[in-house]
Amino acid sequence: MKVVTKAELDECFDYINKCRAEVAKRVVGQKDVVDGIITALIAGGHVLLEGVPGLAKTLAVKTFADVSGLEYKRIQFTPDLLPADVSGTLIYEQGTGKFSVRKGPVFSNLVLADEINRAPAKVQSALLEAMAEHQVTIGETTYKLNEPFFVLATQNPIEQEGTYSLPEAELDRFLLKLLISYPTPEEEISIIKSEGRADEIPVNKVFSAAALQKCRDAVDAVTVADKMLAYIVSIVNFTRADVALKMNRRNDIQRYISFGVSPRAGIALLRCAKVHALFENRSFVLAEDVQAVAKPVLRHRLVLNYEAAADNISADSLISKIIDLMPVP
Repeated sequence: MKVVTKAELDECFDYINKCRAEVAKRVVGQKDVVDGIITALIAGGHVLLEGVPGLAKTLAVKTFADVSGLEYKRIQFTPDLLPADVSGTLIYEQGTGKFSVRKGPVFSNLVLADEINRAPAKVQSALLEAMAEHQVTIGETTYKLNEPFFVLATQNPIEQEGTYSLPEAELDRFLLKLLISYPTPEEEISIIKSEGRADEIPVNKVFSAAALQKCRDAVDAVTVADKMLAYIVSIVNFTRADVALKMNRRNDIQRYISFGVSPRAGIALLRCAKVHALFENRSFVLAEDVQAVAKPVLRHRLVLNYEAAADNISADSLISKIIDLMPVP
């Protein structure tokens, strides 16, 4: 197995800090969101951004496209959108009597799926093959997507009229779910001073495809001890009914959970913990890395029941309790 060198660690750490600095020129505050998007970029996963209107979700995505220099496309999801508007379709050319392929906006490096929950299930499902397998089937032919391929989807948590809930199968395809909060009064002063023209502020391209690949290679070389793998599995397992019952914790946590997380969650937890180690300029994973990424990795994968809604229990609060219960290796 390849071992990451100190020079490679320092180079990745420098890329990450430069990316943070460039994004901060336009996006005020939101450190957790910025770090989450960088984490997903390096880990090779997709992100679901959730926040009320006006919190710079779209600005953050556009800024990352500018900072990375990746090809960028935006899809505005609406109730009348069709799957072909996302993936592409076959066009009949009368002059030649043949069909030609018109590729959709999903054929890009960085795709913004804006207000993804405004489109019906058949349109949302058009993204499933692309997100999971990095390919799209049009007619009888399958086309590979550009690499790197990265979907950033946004949704509004407070407006439910004219929206369609994302199915669990699609939610599980998102590596992270990031919650965008209101800015502090000091941050809001800076935002208001920009008068809505933050997107006009120039940024430098510091996180190119080549730099991204170097960081991904470094992540692959980050070491993980067996005891850390067992720690990750213990957290994932505890969200499931049979394990929680054996540990006599159903009354505290499991009674609020309809379905626990899938094995894909454990893979995501490991991958993101390794990226977090890079954030700390380390070549090995500690328990604090796992804990730091647990909420954004798991919050959208837990299926809570009506009792959780009645008791005002959130997925984040349950994840915190599970982490508190798990012995740290």
